[in-house]
Amino acid sequence: MSTLLGAIADDFTGATDLAGLLARSGARVSLRIGVPEGPVEDAAPFEVIALKIRTAPVAEAVAQARAAHGWLAQAGAARFFWKYCSTFDSTADGNIGPVAEALMEATGAKQTIYCPAFPENGRTVFMGNLFVGQVPLSESPMKDHPLTPMRDSNLVRLLLPQVTRDVGLVDRLCVARGADAVRSALAQAAPHVVVDAVADSDLHVIAEACRDAVLMTGGSALAMPLPGLYRAAGLLQDGGAAAAWRAPRGPALVLSGSCSAITQAQVARYAAHNPSYRLDPVALVQGGVQPVLDWLAAQSGAPLIYATAAPEMVRAAQDTLGRDKAGAVVEEALGDIAIAARDAGTRRFIVAGGESSGAVTQALGVARLDVGPEIAPGVPWCAAPSGGQQIALALKSGNFGTEDFFAAALGKLDT
Repeated sequence: MSTLLGAIADDFTGATDLAGLLARSGARVSLRIGVPEGPVEDAAPFEVIALKIRTAPVAEAVAQARAAHGWLAQAGAARFFWKYCSTFDSTADGNIGPVAEALMEATGAKQTIYCPAFPENGRTVFMGNLFVGQVPLSESPMKDHPLTPMRDSNLVRLLLPQVTRDVGLVDRLCVARGADAVRSALAQAAPHVVVDAVADSDLHVIAEACRDAVLMTGGSALAMPLPGLYRAAGLLQDGGAAAAWRAPRGPALVLSGSCSAITQAQVARYAAHNPSYRLDPVALVQGGVQPVLDWLAAQSGAPLIYATAAPEMVRAAQDTLGRDKAGAVVEEALGDIAIAARDAGTRRFIVAGGESSGAVTQALGVARLDVGPEIAPGVPWCAAPSGGQQIALALKSGNFGTEDFFAAALGKLDT
């Protein structure tokens, strides 16, 4: 079976987010970690390629996205989706716009839309401004993100320095009039178009209006209506149904590198009732990861190892080590810990944070994930082979989930 929609995600949690929402349709979804090597094998109707380029330099991000597009095109995809975070994590030098323009060139698209809205998780776009809950993005905790501090909420202004052509807006008043109105507005709009959405019904209108577009960009929720629209149009056949999903049995481990406000609350909640160990980047540089591994070997239950910290603690480590090294040493440590845990028998992993999820997944040598049940909106359990063993992985964006997410995720596998 050839691929109907090929998606490219800028990080691993975003890829599982997208795959989980597409899988709600019952269609078969395949999640590949990095651009696959060699010829296309066992292509699914919906193929998602997870890259690790959210904060990558523009040239590197564009090169990887082009390679992903090439593989997806070989798999048969004629429609493409560029997925980025629902908080549009990208500074003026960011790569969301440049990757979109590169994919426009590769696909021949003359226009594409931008809609990071995910109303189910409190992300909405109104008059071109992105909101987190009831506050503008620039007033949310994302304003202090250690890598991509979001100091502007207006997506048109955020995109303008990143792209070479004009940026327009299709606002909520137009979306409220339906898919035909959106199509008409797009026909007269700029090459890059931000589209408002404040509810799931808006996303369905936008997806319907753009169903036949060769390229769409946005958050994962924008892609969620597409399987149903394709099925109604006769493009998705019943042979694309997903097989039953089973989680491997075995001990569990929670790893957290995200420093978002939501993850901080999740870590505090879980650490109050479970063994926990906080990673200090400076201590890791000085003493290595062995003390952490020794502690882990002595634990039972489902312990937590985390680098999650308040912004001032993150800045202190960055001031001492440098921003890039502070992040890299934590990612390397989380990867080493995951390998040691797997080799000691751990079979279920929860990882919080996009960069952390990428580091852990790559360290475990995971190349492809089978998407399983959803834990929370945008966060599914997945299964994959690693080191000769079958493991379960839940890769969570730092901004997703309720305070009890970690316990709820583990409980999901026991029901």
